[in-house]
Amino acid sequence: MGHRIFFCMTVMFMVVFGKLMAQDIHDTIALKSVEIIGFTADRLFEKEEAGMRETKVDSIVMMEKISSSLSDLLSENTPIFIKNNGRGALATASFRGTAASHTQVVWNGININSPMTGSVDFSLIPVYIIDDINLKHGTASIADNSGGLGGSINIGNYDTHDTCLALKYVQGIGSYHTFNEYLGVGWGNRRISLKTRVYHNYSKNDFTFVNRRIKVYNPATGLYEYPIDTNDNASYKIYGLLQEIYFHLNGNNALSVKYWGQRADRSIPQVTSYEGPENSNLNNQKDDDNKVVVDWTHYGSRSELVVRSGFSNKHLLYTLRNFVSGVGLIPAIYSVSTSNSFINSAKYTYNFSDDFSIEGSFNANFHKVNSTDTISHVGYDAVRQEYSAFMSLNKSFWKRLNMTLMMREEMVDGKFAPLIPYFGFDFKILKKADFIVKGNIARNYHQPTLNDLYWIPGGNKDLLPENGFGFELGLEYQYVVPDFKIKAEVTGFRNDVNNWIVWIPSFKGYWQPMNINRVLAQGIEASVSAEKSIKNVYVRVSGNYAYNSARNYGDIDVWGEDSYGKQLVYIPLHSANALVNVAYRKFFVTYQFNYYSERYTTSTNDITRRDWLYPYFMSDIFVGKDFNFKNFDFSVELKIYNLLNESYHSVLYRPMPGRNFLLQFIFEI
Repeated sequence: MGHRIFFCMTVMFMVVFGKLMAQDIHDTIALKSVEIIGFTADRLFEKEEAGMRETKVDSIVMMEKISSSLSDLLSENTPIFIKNNGRGALATASFRGTAASHTQVVWNGININSPMTGSVDFSLIPVYIIDDINLKHGTASIADNSGGLGGSINIGNYDTHDTCLALKYVQGIGSYHTFNEYLGVGWGNRRISLKTRVYHNYSKNDFTFVNRRIKVYNPATGLYEYPIDTNDNASYKIYGLLQEIYFHLNGNNALSVKYWGQRADRSIPQVTSYEGPENSNLNNQKDDDNKVVVDWTHYGSRSELVVRSGFSNKHLLYTLRNFVSGVGLIPAIYSVSTSNSFINSAKYTYNFSDDFSIEGSFNANFHKVNSTDTISHVGYDAVRQEYSAFMSLNKSFWKRLNMTLMMREEMVDGKFAPLIPYFGFDFKILKKADFIVKGNIARNYHQPTLNDLYWIPGGNKDLLPENGFGFELGLEYQYVVPDFKIKAEVTGFRNDVNNWIVWIPSFKGYWQPMNINRVLAQGIEASVSAEKSIKNVYVRVSGNYAYNSARNYGDIDVWGEDSYGKQLVYIPLHSANALVNVAYRKFFVTYQFNYYSERYTTSTNDITRRDWLYPYFMSDIFVGKDFNFKNFDFSVELKIYNLLNESYHSVLYRPMPGRNFLLQFIFEI
């Protein structure tokens, strides 16, 4: 309770201080309700983005998900499938039918994928600390890094140029003893801007569910029944800090420093098939993360130079304890993992004219990993050095055609990878309208992670890098008038990957990674959004659909005939989501719909077995009202998740909650 009391006292102090400051400067601020006065068109036809499919998450979605994790936002509002191990638990991404390590994640210009696993746990990233989210689908990710066979996710923060005190506090109280608290403070002048965000999320997470993996005999009825279980040993606590400092040196130079520190303490419940003692097989994971990035930007009349240096540290402690009579809880596993990454880059852009530009960059990254189980006394130490050179040529012809040629060359641990080329184009079908056909063709490479190579037991030093060849073709359309806007895009893609890495049980009695000869990932992505304003009514409708076919064409002698050509495990063939937002004066309501088709957990896709996941349809609804006062704004919102009380699983043997609620308050000066 102590930390909660301290947090609340801090908030009260900042609110009072903010009111006093606002009284001193109220004559320089004009606060009023937001009013829709006309829609503006998005910039779709950029020569630097020729052939790329990009998705920018809308600010309305960001606001609705302000108290959620990035995993929830992505799964419900983009074509990305999130493999969620439970409420508050590990959540990884599958982009265009690829594996978790095939999605590259960039925070303010530095890659934050774990050098150990190659993936990112999106449940540990709160939406509240993000100002901007941009997705690069498929081969477009080459503009950021190599290895994004599925795509890349860019999350960033920017200077809001506050010239006075700005304060924002969010409080959420929900089902299962859930409490979310967020506080943000900003201040600035002509020379410097400061932004501080702190947050604390806690949930006992003790929801009940019907356990369909166990049957219990009922002597009263003489029948076997499914019991009502509680999601025990599942609490989580996350707290952190994001600090941003922006220096406006002069008209041509800017410097920024950003620090993100976070601690997460999560208990991991037993699987639903577990029938052992309640005080045994107790799992817990603690994650300590620290990231800092420094940027210096020089603006020339036609050029821009960005020099960036970042550091990322992660400390992970995983324990498994069992109760021994007369002794107490004894650890069976006590695994400590530490990774340190130094990320450095320099990027130079020069615009010869409005029709032609060139970009070049160089990256030098260093990773050091130590992983040890102090009980079994096994583990590994490893280092990795990565160098990358990148060049992009961007040309526009006749105001109707854009073309981009990109090339990336990498050296990992002293070995050069083959050249990674990309060619993309945009062509305006109609000269005076945003109706564009676009496409690209490229190759990509993904190196084995350090766990793939060195994990004990199971690491495989003989693994080959994954290499893919892909292309895509699509249409994009936009129509805008003062009170109406519609935007739509559809893309077909094909990604042929050799030496795909997958962990499977080995004859040695443990899991081990191996290369699949070939995986073919292909499909369709479609999205549409429309906005309409009528006097005091604002309506926004958006939706996404993805068809992701990811087939295993590995060696039949290894996988067997029943697995050849079958869908990869946990990849839904169909997924879709939709959002409807309506605002009238100061009232607003949002409906969220999400759908995934069945997901298989065996390589044979055998639906006669119990081990596959049924399709599910998920509905959420949010209702709220804004209040505007002279010196501050206030809003209250009721969020109802799983409105229809669906019973579903995202991962086998991991339960998910039924209908649940969150009451959210937002106070802003």
